[in-house]
Amino acid sequence: MADEVSPQYGNRTPLQVAHKPNIDRLCSMGRVGLLHTVPAGYHPGSEVAHLSLFGYDLPSVYEGRGSLEAASMGVDVAPGEMAMRCNLICIEDGKIKNHSAGHISDAEAAQLIDYLNDNLADEKVRFFNGVSYRHVLKIAGGDKRVDCTPPHDVPGTPFAEVLPKASCPEAEPTAELIRHLIARSQEILPNHPVNQARAAQGKDMANSIWPWSLGYRPKMHTMHEMYGIGRGAVITAVDLIRGIGIYAGLDVIDVEGATGLYDTNYEGKAQAAIDALRGDYDFVFLHVEASDEAGHEGNFDLKVKTIEYLDNRVVGPILKAIEGFDFPVAVSVLPDHPTPCVLRTHTALPVPFVIWHPGENPDKVAQFDELSAAEGGYGIMRDDEYIKELFRV
Repeated sequence: MADEVSPQYGNRTPLQVAHKPNIDRLCSMGRVGLLHTVPAGYHPGSEVAHLSLFGYDLPSVYEGRGSLEAASMGVDVAPGEMAMRCNLICIEDGKIKNHSAGHISDAEAAQLIDYLNDNLADEKVRFFNGVSYRHVLKIAGGDKRVDCTPPHDVPGTPFAEVLPKASCPEAEPTAELIRHLIARSQEILPNHPVNQARAAQGKDMANSIWPWSLGYRPKMHTMHEMYGIGRGAVITAVDLIRGIGIYAGLDVIDVEGATGLYDTNYEGKAQAAIDALRGDYDFVFLHVEASDEAGHEGNFDLKVKTIEYLDNRVVGPILKAIEGFDFPVAVSVLPDHPTPCVLRTHTALPVPFVIWHPGENPDKVAQFDELSAAEGGYGIMRDDEYIKELFRV
């Protein structure tokens, strides 16, 4: 939900425009700062940002998002195998129109993934169905030294200009295989009944795959091992975040109606977090993807709406509920990275955060936004400083 100022909205960011009394009240009770979630040299992807804010050492654990999403889907990545995120995207006039095939439905996408397996899979190549446009491609014997451009970074770009390229001669066979799979998908997907029906309805077709963020199985310690916390849980509609949670030793709590979009089940997620904290869990990581997707769409008004939904349908109910607990609960709110509407992609700028430890003196910041956070008592944090402060270890 972090962004940049917009002249059209009085040189304010969506966080400054949004009416968010509950998050601002959290600021007035707690302390605020800025957090660098994207270490130097890393692409500002959600997998990098989430691993970083959890305090993981990126050079030791980072293997792209493919293996993380595979874990969330129960897909094992064995030694000698490589996993990749595989989007269903829309290409129009030779250009990447969007990274999501118009936010294709789960049911439609499942048919297309089955179709790809029927026509493109073999003993080396296999597709695995995920959620909406987000899927996984696994290649036996693949070499991860291939430069693949995330499709959400290049809307409007001719796809031929950003096809995967080997970063060393040894990886060229893998790069060539991925390019071949992309080309073949563009030949067969437009004729599938799902895409024919979408085109007839004026919807974007899922007429190409786009693999990216490739790697092997990561070696990660659990959060209990790193910080000594008790039982933890993750609540999310996004396979990537679910996969990080699994490797981090967190239980996955599924919520009916959680979509990863602005129409997600905010109330259901909030209640699941409340029930978990009231029950057997010591830590809950509740993830809402809606503002990020609004940023990718370049939709400022929708992004403001998603922030307001987060405030009054998630943060507000949680704060009200924990007031009735007979034990203290620390609460923190933050984005993982900025997704500015004007750019429609991620950036590596630091993000605002607030941490409230009940009973402690607050700083003087009472508004949650990118500029106010720079004046917060925590200053600027990096690496594992944020998570250690949240857990007080």
